Amino acid sequence: MTCTPFLFRIAVGASAALIIGTAAFAQTPAPPASPYPPTATITTPGYPGVGPADSKLRVVGLPNGKKVHLLPATLDTTQWGWFDNAQPPVLRVNSGDTIVLETMMHSHNQIVPGTTIEQIKKTRTDFPGRGPHTLTGPIYIEGAQPGDVLKVRLNKIVPRAYATNFNVPGLFGQFPSVYSDGQVKYLYLDLDNMTTEFLPGVVIPLKPFPGTLGVARKEPGRYSSVPPGEYAGNMDIRDFVAGTSLYVPVHVPGALLWTGDSHAGQGNGEVNLTAIETAYKEFNITVEVIKGKPLDFPRIETAKSWITMGFDADMNKAWAQAKAQTIKFLSEQRGVSAAEAEKLMASVSDCRVSQVVNIKKGIHCLNPKNTRDKEDMERPTKETSKYLVSHVKNADLNKAMNDASMGMIKLLESEKKIARLDAYGLASVAMDCRVGAISDAEKNVHCLMPKSIWVSKR
Repeated sequence: MTCTPFLFRIAVGASAALIIGTAAFAQTPAPPASPYPPTATITTPGYPGVGPADSKLRVVGLPNGKKVHLLPATLDTTQWGWFDNAQPPVLRVNSGDTIVLETMMHSHNQIVPGTTIEQIKKTRTDFPGRGPHTLTGPIYIEGAQPGDVLKVRLNKIVPRAYATNFNVPGLFGQFPSVYSDGQVKYLYLDLDNMTTEFLPGVVIPLKPFPGTLGVARKEPGRYSSVPPGEYAGNMDIRDFVAGTSLYVPVHVPGALLWTGDSHAGQGNGEVNLTAIETAYKEFNITVEVIKGKPLDFPRIETAKSWITMGFDADMNKAWAQAKAQTIKFLSEQRGVSAAEAEKLMASVSDCRVSQVVNIKKGIHCLNPKNTRDKEDMERPTKETSKYLVSHVKNADLNKAMNDASMGMIKLLESEKKIARLDAYGLASVAMDCRVGAISDAEKNVHCLMPKSIWVSKR
């Protein structure tokens, strides 16, 4: 595919600049990543450039004698909506180093309180082929080579004080034809209490996690940031919080680590396209190159679990991949055959719908570290004291998820008298869709909404 021209429009304060470039969101050949530090010129729209950044000034000492790398989110250290393994790194670090970085809001910080849904839609329709995410990076990790595994530990996450949730009218999300009218909401994040009031009397706990964290894919060329894959990327797994670690296969020298799509919280499903979308003032991570223990697909380690995952445009295939990865993990962990691991999976692995809006849908399974434990296997089929429940079974997992999630949206409208677009958004940020019993003939999805988020009567 030949390169086609595009325009970046970047708003900074009251001024704006147009940057002309090219992009091909296909497998366009590209030169190998540069081994040298970046020499991007520091510019502010409307003012003359002041020269190249000095990467040595991004390393600082701490009182405890350790050093960390500081990576601000600027126009030089971020990309809007794409990955490219030929992109020169904005930072080079060693295995074991800690990086404290910032992220931006979507579309190079253009989606901030005051931006209308019409303007948000325009950022997507005017720039087709790319994602909405602003990605900080890439970061080159010395010594990382194809076949290695990169471990990324999340040490600390500090969001901005505001966030957004929106559905783009008629274009994206799980039900674009049903919700052909769009809506954007801006939220205040109470970081003292780690909550946000999504609607009057409806308070959502905040659990910040990076929607996107991944390495460069092995194929050359420029690719949209939207679909996840073996390089991790836009996984949207809400259990990937501070204190957890990602293990991801390395595909190119230096790994080239990127992050963005920063979330303050999300439902399992993310049905209207967006979570509680924010940016991070501090995203504190430690990277480590692991040799001699190859992986073929990403995994996440939490305090109590190992998370396996699968991605595909067809949720049945995403389930098949998640199942295969889970069986492989359980077989390795417990020293049992694949057949025995498959039997175990049904009783010990807690599988949930990560998201259904990233071109490739996602399913992830939590597997207990302690082999005597079981994960949360609660799969109610009707309302309980803790949850509103929508349960659907169907031979097609896509259909089961569609109907179960729409069932919950309709419950919010009828039972809680929530307006239709608000119900769609609330389902996206707070609903928990769980995969139940699976067979060739029948696949079960249980979508739960915690009653605890209602703190006062409507």
